[in-house]
Amino acid sequence: MGLTYSSVVDAGRDEVFAWHARPGAIVRLTPPWQPVTVLREDTGSGSLRDGRATLGLPGGLRWVAAHQPGGYDPPHAFADELTSLPLTWRHTHQFSPAGEGATLVTDVVETPLPARALRSMFVYRHRQLAGDLAALARARALWPAPEPLTVAVTGSSGLIGTALTALLTTSGHRVIPLVRRLPRAGERHWRPEDPAAELLDGVDAVIHLAGASIGGRFTAARKNKIRDSRILPTRKLAEVAAATPGLRAFVTASAIGFYGPDRGEEILTEASPRGEGFLADVVAGWEEAAAPAAAAGIRTVQVRTGIVQTPRGGMLRLLGPLFEAGLGGRLGTGKQWLAWIALDDLLDVYRRAVLDPDLSGPVNAVAPEPARNIDYTRTLAAVLRRPALLPVPGLGPRLLLGPEGAREIAQASQYVRPERLIGAGHQFRQPDLEGALRHLFGRGG
Repeated sequence: MGLTYSSVVDAGRDEVFAWHARPGAIVRLTPPWQPVTVLREDTGSGSLRDGRATLGLPGGLRWVAAHQPGGYDPPHAFADELTSLPLTWRHTHQFSPAGEGATLVTDVVETPLPARALRSMFVYRHRQLAGDLAALARARALWPAPEPLTVAVTGSSGLIGTALTALLTTSGHRVIPLVRRLPRAGERHWRPEDPAAELLDGVDAVIHLAGASIGGRFTAARKNKIRDSRILPTRKLAEVAAATPGLRAFVTASAIGFYGPDRGEEILTEASPRGEGFLADVVAGWEEAAAPAAAAGIRTVQVRTGIVQTPRGGMLRLLGPLFEAGLGGRLGTGKQWLAWIALDDLLDVYRRAVLDPDLSGPVNAVAPEPARNIDYTRTLAAVLRRPALLPVPGLGPRLLLGPEGAREIAQASQYVRPERLIGAGHQFRQPDLEGALRHLFGRGG
């Protein structure tokens, strides 16, 4: 029973151990297909020695992993034990040199659970660790200065914001969440329609992610909420940024909805003209709202995001259970182009947008090769080892989203290419759809 799993990562032992000690490490290592949420992690020096992490499980249960002082031997090892449930679980993390610039990482789990029930989780963790360390090395080449940056982030508690905050903090940077509720320690209160003049004092870069979800029927009230949550708050934040000394980058979320819902077989790049429709109008206004920061000489970047792939939210959160149950299939004819991107690749784009002094303006955050809907559904079904025999008629999305919402979201067809990133030599972690889905669902072997 239990499991011992090892792999070699291309980073020195001190760097690997330090990565685990930074805030956000447990968020980065938690498999996205598991119904687990990181509720709290101790941060700061000594957390691997005697701190703890609390995870939320289904049914209101809590998994509390308490680090054990007796197992703390930096940079060789640290250990944690489960203290909140009647299950034996001791996890020892071991690190040893594996040649120049490489480290053998070994996880030893003592538990009555069988190895086959644990293996996919640890395969994911080791691949995620290796991917994060490799991407971090590439990011440091963009920003070789030794001092960490201070990055203010709106929408930090959302799907992308939570993952991005963890990526930035494990990279050694400081993140200041800008929140609308009463702020906790390390946070700042942000009033979207009237932000305080000193909101961004001491900040090196801003990442603005906040905005109402575009999911749901496109009623007049819903459309107003989508528009109003993006354009005015972005302009007001950009005005504060413009008046803040020392701010280096103003990065805002955007969307490939800029190109309109259906451009046929046209290959769309950042140089392509905007399309037509409600989302195209909103995105154009959203991007234009960053103008005050750009006019002040601050480097601005608009991250035009494609369909983000993660079982934790968005498209895959809806499709995953359907396909697992054998109820999946193509949408309509299946000929629509889907411009997708794995979540970790999107996070890397945001980090690059903060660090790369040569990157500005709109950037298409999509994988190098889009997929037709029929190929996407076949690939997802194959990864989950299920059939994809039940096509969804066009009437289905129209009933759920209304005619306009169905056309703009569910039935959209956009062949979008990341020309700016390709031209910058950007390296994608998961450029292949099947490989990305296997990693995200723990089906990578």
